[in-house]
Amino acid sequence: MPDLTDRNHSPAPLLARYGTLFLCAVWLLAGAVGHDPWKADDVLHLGVAFGMDAGDWLVPRIAGDPWLVSPPLYHWLAALCGKLLGGLLPWHDAARLASVLFGAAFLAILSRMAQQLLGASAALAAPLLAIGSLGLLVPMHEAQPAIVGVTGFITSLWGLSAWRQAPLRGGLIFGAGIGIGFLGAGIDSVAIQLATGLMLTLHPAWRTRGSLGAWLAAAAIALLLVLPWPLLLWLQSPALFDIWWSAERESLTLRSGFSLNHLELLAWASWPVLPLALWSLWLERRHLLKAPTVLLLAASAAAIFAFLADVPRPTALMPALVPLTLLAAAGAGRLRRGAANAFDWFGMMTFTLIAALIWLGGIAMLSGEPARVAKNFSKPAPGFIAETSAMAIVLAIAVSVAWIVVMLRTPRSPWRAAARWSLGLTTIWLLLLALWLPWIDYGKSYRSVSAGFRHELGPHPGCIARRGLGLAQRASLDYFNGIRTIGGSKAKDCPFLIVQTAPGTEQDLPGWALMRETSRPGDKSERLRLYRRAE
Repeated sequence: MPDLTDRNHSPAPLLARYGTLFLCAVWLLAGAVGHDPWKADDVLHLGVAFGMDAGDWLVPRIAGDPWLVSPPLYHWLAALCGKLLGGLLPWHDAARLASVLFGAAFLAILSRMAQQLLGASAALAAPLLAIGSLGLLVPMHEAQPAIVGVTGFITSLWGLSAWRQAPLRGGLIFGAGIGIGFLGAGIDSVAIQLATGLMLTLHPAWRTRGSLGAWLAAAAIALLLVLPWPLLLWLQSPALFDIWWSAERESLTLRSGFSLNHLELLAWASWPVLPLALWSLWLERRHLLKAPTVLLLAASAAAIFAFLADVPRPTALMPALVPLTLLAAAGAGRLRRGAANAFDWFGMMTFTLIAALIWLGGIAMLSGEPARVAKNFSKPAPGFIAETSAMAIVLAIAVSVAWIVVMLRTPRSPWRAAARWSLGLTTIWLLLLALWLPWIDYGKSYRSVSAGFRHELGPHPGCIARRGLGLAQRASLDYFNGIRTIGGSKAKDCPFLIVQTAPGTEQDLPGWALMRETSRPGDKSERLRLYRRAE
C-alpha cells in the first residue's frame, strides 16, 4: 500500500543527520539546567522528586504530604538523576535531566516512526519540526511528567504503524507505549492511546489475521507495566490508593467545554505544525483512507478531543502535537514555492527582530541604557542587579553570528523554510538564556522568600502551620530551606503559621503576631506572611 511519500520526491532535509542530532541535543539541554526551580509545575515536580530522594519512592509527596495526581515514573527518574549527578550539578539541575532523557527518547522515536511511515526525508524533518513547535518549547524544558506522556504516545503510534506489517511486534510496542504513558501522565494518556487504537480497528489495514494476537500482546505488556505501582500503593495504603484512583476517575470527566481560550492556545502553540499538517491533508485529500493518513488522523482526533475536554493549558495540548508534527513532516517538503518563500521570510524576519530585541534588553539591563528599556526590566524585578559571565556573552555573540550565516548561506531546498524555522527558534531560545536568564530566575524563584523565612524561624522552630499555602510554595520552602508546614487539626498547637494571601488583605489575625510579609520579587498577585503565636 503506498504511503504519503509516494508523491514526495524532494531531497533530504537541509541539515544532515549529525547536524540534526547536534541541534536537537542543544535544544534539549538549553534551559534544562542553570536555573532555580520555577513556579509552578517545575518546582512542584522537582519537589516530588526531592521527596523521593529522601527515601519514599512509592508514594509521591510534596514537603512530606502525599501528592497523588499522577503516577511517578518521571519523578523516579528525576530523583535517580538527582542522586547520581547531584554532586556535579545543583540537585535541581541534575534532576531536571530527566526531561532531557525523556525528550531525547521522544525525538528519537518520532524520527524512527517518521522514517517508517513517511520516508527518509521525514526522519530528519519530524524532529526539526518538533523542536520548532512553540507549544513544546517551555514544557519540554521543565520538570514535567507530560513529557513522559508524549513519549508514551509516540511509542504507541510507532507500534500501531508497525502493526500493519508485523502485528505481534506492533502490539508489543503499542502496549509498551500505553504502559509508559500511564506511568507518566496517568489514565488520560491511556484513554487517548486506546481511542486511537480502537478507531483504527475500523480500517482493513489493522484487521489482519494476527490482530487478535497483537491486541492480546498489547494488553499483556501494558498490564505488566501498569499494574505494579497501583498494586504496591494499594498494599501499602488502601486510603492513599483510593485518593489516587478517585483523582484518576475524575480526570476522565469533562473538565471544560470548548472555548475561545482553547482556540487561541491551539492557534499559537501548534505553530507551525498545524498549518503544515493541514497542507499535507489537502495534498492527500483524494487519499485520506490510506493507512498512514488514517493513523495520524485518528491520533489527532483523539488527542484534540482530549484537549478540548480539558482546561486549556499547554501540557493538555502536547499529545495533539505528536501526530500533527508527523503530518507536517509529510507536507513540509512539498510546499509550493510561493508559500515556502513566505514561510521562510516570515521566520527569518520574526526571529531576527526578536533576537535584536533580546540583545537590546540584555544591554539595557547591564548598562542602564536606553533608560526607558532598562526601567521596563527593573520595575517588575525590584532589587535585581544585572550580572552576566563572559562565557554567556561569547555564547550570545556566537549564536547571533551563526544565525546570520544560516540566513545568508543556506542553499535553496524544499526543506529550507522548516529547517531555518527550527534554527531560528533555537537561536532566540539560546539568546534568551544567555542574556536574560538571571533576570528571569530572579523573578520566578522562591529562593529569597524561603531564605527570609528561615532567618526568622531560626534553626529549630518546631511545627509550622499553614493556611492557603499552594503546592508550589510548599515545595519551594521545603527544597530551599527544609521548611515544612502542616495543615488540619495537627497544626492547632504550632507556634508558627505561614499564610498565602492576596495583596491588600487584612494582616492582623487573632492570636497571631506578624513577623514577616514577603513575595517573589515583582509578584503583585500573592503575599506570603509568617506569624508567631501571640503569648
